Amino acid sequence: MPRKLFVTTALPYANGAFHIGHIMEYIQADIWVRFQRMQVDEDGLPREVHFVGADDAHGAPIMLKAEAEGVTPEHLIKRISDERPKYLKGFHIEFDNWHSTHSPENTALSQDVFRRLKTAGLIYSKPVEQFYDPVKGMYLADRYLKGECPNCGAKDQYGDACENCSSVYAATALKNPYSTLSGAKPVLKTSDHFFFKLSDPECKAFVRQWLEKPDRLQSQVVNKAKEWLDGEGDKALADWDISRDPPYFGIRVPDIAEEKYLYVWLDAPIGYLASLKNYCAKKGLDFEKTLNECEQIHFIGKDIIYFHTLFWPAMLKFAGAPYKEPDHVYVHGFIGVSGEKMSKSRGTGIDPLRYLELGMNPEWLRYYIAAKLNGAVEDIDFNPDDFVARVNSDLIGKYINIASRAAGFLSKRFGGLLASEIDSESGVKEKLKQLTDDLAASKNEIGELYEAREFGKALRKVMAFADEANLFVDETKPWELAKHHDKERELHEVCTACINLFRVLTIYLKPVLPKLARDVETFLNVPPLSWRDADSLLLNHKIGNYKHLMTRVEEKQLDALFGIESVPQVNAPQRHAEKQQHAAKELSVSDGMISIDDFNKLDLRVAKIVKAEHVEGADKLLKLTLDLGDSTRTVFAGIKSAYDPAKLEGQLAVVVANLAPRKMKFGVSEGMVLAASGEGPGIFLISPGSGAQPGMRIK
Repeated sequence: MPRKLFVTTALPYANGAFHIGHIMEYIQADIWVRFQRMQVDEDGLPREVHFVGADDAHGAPIMLKAEAEGVTPEHLIKRISDERPKYLKGFHIEFDNWHSTHSPENTALSQDVFRRLKTAGLIYSKPVEQFYDPVKGMYLADRYLKGECPNCGAKDQYGDACENCSSVYAATALKNPYSTLSGAKPVLKTSDHFFFKLSDPECKAFVRQWLEKPDRLQSQVVNKAKEWLDGEGDKALADWDISRDPPYFGIRVPDIAEEKYLYVWLDAPIGYLASLKNYCAKKGLDFEKTLNECEQIHFIGKDIIYFHTLFWPAMLKFAGAPYKEPDHVYVHGFIGVSGEKMSKSRGTGIDPLRYLELGMNPEWLRYYIAAKLNGAVEDIDFNPDDFVARVNSDLIGKYINIASRAAGFLSKRFGGLLASEIDSESGVKEKLKQLTDDLAASKNEIGELYEAREFGKALRKVMAFADEANLFVDETKPWELAKHHDKERELHEVCTACINLFRVLTIYLKPVLPKLARDVETFLNVPPLSWRDADSLLLNHKIGNYKHLMTRVEEKQLDALFGIESVPQVNAPQRHAEKQQHAAKELSVSDGMISIDDFNKLDLRVAKIVKAEHVEGADKLLKLTLDLGDSTRTVFAGIKSAYDPAKLEGQLAVVVANLAPRKMKFGVSEGMVLAASGEGPGIFLISPGSGAQPGMRIK
């Protein structure tokens, strides 16, 4: 049987537009799904992948926002839903189905799960005392309460925690509480609520067993979930309040006369299944059979681990067939800008729609985010300077450069026809064979990196091959061959080799750059490329006319994205995301102090010393070969008196990566490693902490 996958992303709340965090998660999942769809399993059949999403459309915030706008909640969520496609299509994110939790499917499934859990003895009711707004006529969640902190007395603190002293408390402990909705003093009222018995020993035992299955979750996620599971005293795992009182926009609790609603966090994840059911109905598939046969995989952010690793698997397990617990929950971190958290007020956010409206290539962002992502729960950073450098260097300078250097000769001299064989005596055959063998041999390794969501490592490996391919072009010099009529055959074979190298690199980049890959397939005049095509060569085949495949990022586009105006008499436009930077530029700089702009001119990178050698005839120098993640550098460092070259290899160092190359007596030095020294003897290389990787920027 081919591998079958049911893949989801976290459901965005339907009271606002997508932000960059949503887009990052969807890009991550979309890349992984596209990789899976390029695979053919051992039986020769493609993998079956169902990639679905939905809007999380219930809850008090949506009800209140609709009320404030003078529309119904249904009108609000439809308006938000109608805006989704321009984001998804704009960034080439292709869900098979996009649905809503406010749907017949979700109502039926949510009520069914509730009934099953109640039959299993895991749902009970008990009275709950809550604050009630007598003016608004509704019970108040903690976010709608403010008052004085019971610990430090700070005013205007929310109903669950104090921002001043960080203490956590029950809403009923607030002093002089008031409703943020009406300003009225709330009153305490009691109402019966339904609870899911997560603390049940059998339930906890199952969750523990589910958590401990290898490779289901990242280790960081398992450890955090076990902290909650094993908590004691006031941190003990509590039962889950799964109902809400009216007025509320949601799904009615079934089989009771009283008007009560299922809490949004119960019906929201069931929305995954509702979207799949809706999709199956459209495609004529059996929902229960599809659900049973597929691996169930969720991509989520680290802020919703609690729900997805405790309640969600337990709900599905004890609801019984056809429901089943997730096979994998893949968790990612957050995205910031220039080291800052997202904040509209500080100008440190990226508006995805503005990005598209400015005409910026969505695949620039797909590539940049992919190059930053890994399989761990780590935050990533969008740095404007790094964005420009990485996209222009990797995609234009390395990858596309290979095709552009060969396609013109093929079109003008050979009518676009690739050579029927590569067998000249010039050594082209041997060089190409080595490169293509290495590329094909790396197919499984790169595939394993994609599978493990180690996109950054996969792309670094691909770009290392792009470097090798460009070196092949530099060595074979097709522009020189074209000057000699007796070198026609060799020119034909060299250009054919370049196109084949470009084709394999396209295969490995296709999950990240789907639109560009389609353009390449059109240029090469080939059907959609699959992963196994990396094993073959394209010979005696007519390709199309080459058209420019991608433009470079321009600095002015980043200026426009962040709303930064040009500053006169500044050599390079400033593209730092924080709007306050211009004000800082007006401050005088004296007494040897530098501005943040001056510091930002330095590109400090983590480097791995892969080779260290004595320099013949040099008293102080060692020759270091440095790995910067996406490239290697040669640096001559005056540290011979302090270090044995053999002991340096494998160590990490810090290098000034944007220092202009310096021609020395012994060769060209392409940077500078940082070291410390004082009045006494000794030179000490600056080394980053454990866990740093080659290529990381120091800031």
